[in-house]
Amino acid sequence: MKPDQFSVLALALCSCISLIGCAGGGGDAATRPAMSPPPTSNISVSVTPAAAAVTISQTVQFSASVANTNNTAVNWMVNGVAGGNGSIGTISPAGLYTAPDTVPSSSISISATSVADTTKSGTGVVNVKGYTGMLRYHNDAGITGQNLNETVLTPANVNQSLFGKIFSYSLDGQSFTQPLYVSNVPIPGRGTHNVVFVGTEHDTVYAFDADGGSGPLWSVNFTNPSAAVTTVPAADVGGGGSIAPEVGITGTPVIDGDSGTLYVAPATKENGKYLHRLHALDITTGKEKFGGPVVIQGSVPGTGWASNGDQITFQSVIQLQRCALLLSNGVIYIAFASYNELGLFHGWVVGYDASTLQQVAIWNSTPDGQKGGIWLSGASLSADSAGNIFVVVGNGAFDADIGGKDYGDSFVKLTLGNTLSISDYFTPFNQLALSNANMDVGSGGFTLLPDQPGPVPHLGVSAGKEGRIYLLDRDNMGKFQSGSDSQIVQSIPGALGTQTTGNDYSTATYWQGNVYFIGNADVIKQFELANGLLSTTPVSKGTYVYGYPGANMSVSANGSTNGIVWSIEASGVNVLHAYDATNVAQEIYNSNQAGNRDKFGNAIRFTVPTVVNGKVYVAGETQLAVFGLF
Repeated sequence: MKPDQFSVLALALCSCISLIGCAGGGGDAATRPAMSPPPTSNISVSVTPAAAAVTISQTVQFSASVANTNNTAVNWMVNGVAGGNGSIGTISPAGLYTAPDTVPSSSISISATSVADTTKSGTGVVNVKGYTGMLRYHNDAGITGQNLNETVLTPANVNQSLFGKIFSYSLDGQSFTQPLYVSNVPIPGRGTHNVVFVGTEHDTVYAFDADGGSGPLWSVNFTNPSAAVTTVPAADVGGGGSIAPEVGITGTPVIDGDSGTLYVAPATKENGKYLHRLHALDITTGKEKFGGPVVIQGSVPGTGWASNGDQITFQSVIQLQRCALLLSNGVIYIAFASYNELGLFHGWVVGYDASTLQQVAIWNSTPDGQKGGIWLSGASLSADSAGNIFVVVGNGAFDADIGGKDYGDSFVKLTLGNTLSISDYFTPFNQLALSNANMDVGSGGFTLLPDQPGPVPHLGVSAGKEGRIYLLDRDNMGKFQSGSDSQIVQSIPGALGTQTTGNDYSTATYWQGNVYFIGNADVIKQFELANGLLSTTPVSKGTYVYGYPGANMSVSANGSTNGIVWSIEASGVNVLHAYDATNVAQEIYNSNQAGNRDKFGNAIRFTVPTVVNGKVYVAGETQLAVFGLF
């Protein structure tokens, strides 16, 4: 070997030994010079769409574009999880994202990482939404009754020339429920539909195409005669009051759009026993969810009617589930009264976790007394944004003013902790006289008004059988004061009904600073809310006198314009009415105007029309009738 070759070899060997720390230099990784990172590629990844929206359980297709390489393969992740999971959604190797079956707490990140260079990725965002529509009684948790997104129906086109009955569906029993409506529901094997849901006293829930069809998209019946499971014969419960010949589903269901679940509480007779169950149904199929159904049961401490060992046990056979169901802060609330005030009954509110169907709360309105049913003429309990629940109790024992636990003829504010507890209440000064005369305050719901300017921002309004309107401060309800109701915001005696017939069974409906009622044997009345008070007399009223029991209402409007007040008269003539909401003296349509063209069979008292997307849905004794523009 030549000398110069030897020198080069020695130098290379020395350099190599030096680098591996084996030739006198020693040292550890902390003192060695850092190695330069490998050079990065110029590969880039982009995801399409960059942003997407999808309804729970539905799919959206993502694609990845990989530039500057022949290897275009990618690995997909959801919120950093390869392939995703059930709570955030999953994504296939081909980029098909399937949303979870409940709405997640935040938007979801979709990422695609290059296989050729794992340091390069692209991202997209998907917003998972729940189902939308008219999902509960009176349209919101405050039961205001207003739909502010109606862009089709206006006072100009709702008339007998342009508007009327356009189709109907047959029902297998009477419907005391308000129809519920959900947009864009995928029905397996049937495509996507706008769907209207109706419950009947024959214990059936129907899902119909809201835009017309030949029959139900699906239906579920909760009886099984071969196994001795039937509806409750009215004769078994004292004639059922006004519900005959059978009792099944009476209270309006409620729908959770975030999970696509319909909750309903039918009554059944099962091998001689009487039960109420809470069912949770998938709105796409009618199948049971969350391991349901569950039997509604429970007990509370008390010495009142039907107590046994200082406990009062819920008895389905004497408790009528009349009120619409309420969903608030993840809890389903179910309220009970009685069958025509028969038996040793009480008022009950029972709460169930909406996602597990586990009972989380139970409350009795008169645990040391009697009666106190919760009817509300079919309205639901109401709830504010903080999750407080408002209940109006019917005739019954009252001793809360002296430290007792009985709240007959009272407005009660309940707060959920470990169970339901009373945080406030109001009882009229003449409670005893009201109870003795069967003129209870619990004949309509308690409507929570939108926040108002002034010293009392949180108002609620209701009226009882006496025909007196109560305007209450929800933050300071007033409790009980003998002699007068001067401690509350406002009391307007004799505002509704007549002195001879008395009575209001109407739940207040609200729109644009106006409050509407239709009392028994009375006309529609419009009161104005200004500076935190109602006008003491109507600012407008109709001329047509409704028979017993008056009517409940809905309001449709496009925000602050094109307001229409809708009602169903169910006193023998069975009429759908529509009024200009700015001046109810102007009736713009009723279903009698066109002769037989718009007849819809017998209606059910206290029922409410549902108005959405240019159509009006009216459930009755034999059919679901649908009105709209011709």
